[in-house]
Amino acid sequence: MSLFITSLNSGSNGNCYYIGNEDAAILVDAGISCRETVKRMKRLELSIEKVKAIFISHEHTDHISGIEQLSKKYQLPVYITAATLQNGGLKIEKHLIISFKAFQPIDIHGLSITAFPKSHDASDPHSFMVSNNAINVGIFTDIGYSCEHVTKYFMQCHAAFLEANYDEEMLANGGYPYHLKKRISSDNGHLSNTQALQLVKAHKPAFMSHLILSHLSKNNNNPGLVQDLFEKHAGSTKIVIASRYEETPVFYITGDKAAAGKPMRRSYTKRELQQQQLSLF
Repeated sequence: MSLFITSLNSGSNGNCYYIGNEDAAILVDAGISCRETVKRMKRLELSIEKVKAIFISHEHTDHISGIEQLSKKYQLPVYITAATLQNGGLKIEKHLIISFKAFQPIDIHGLSITAFPKSHDASDPHSFMVSNNAINVGIFTDIGYSCEHVTKYFMQCHAAFLEANYDEEMLANGGYPYHLKKRISSDNGHLSNTQALQLVKAHKPAFMSHLILSHLSKNNNNPGLVQDLFEKHAGSTKIVIASRYEETPVFYITGDKAAAGKPMRRSYTKRELQQQQLSLF
């Protein structure tokens, strides 16, 4: 089996990523409302009934705001560490709370999910790699720098959601207060365009078919700038910019580079594609 992936939303206003096979799927984070999550999935012809669990990376609001309602309504297990649960102040039904440990794979209907620590200003933050029959998809967002764990798993990915949060010059010259600029650019903050590009140039595997650049700052980045910057170094890897306003197409990850850039099921008209590009700004 292969993997189907989409970003349902990506940014400081909410994060939610879908990864699944033919039979089942998981969500990584649930930072948009239950209603909006399901609505966006329906537009992509994805069924919420296939979602078997939610994995939580950390307790910041843009990653957890939809969890309580989504989990309760659909009785979805929430995989979350004790520290993240406590610091997030979440009220989840006890029988739906499941803890996870770093580097210990969890099997869900043929999907293997491995969590690993990352550097971010949260209580117990983790990133994830989701695997299915030797096809690997990584979710690398909200990271201050590319630590050894990020590098190790990124090198194994056939597709990846990779943070490119801010342009360094835009952040430095923008209107954010000094303490916030320091927090964003620190080793416990977010990954800049330059840092993300360094990771890609040094460690992107030749077999990576899709790179979905994620969690772009509304005020300190520009989707067009990011697209141009990374496409120069992408080779045959398809570069996608995840929107903070709407879902991406569903991409079919097979391990076959010839499939790169081919969205699943839906075909988009020229007008729709133009509207998608406009909505990124």
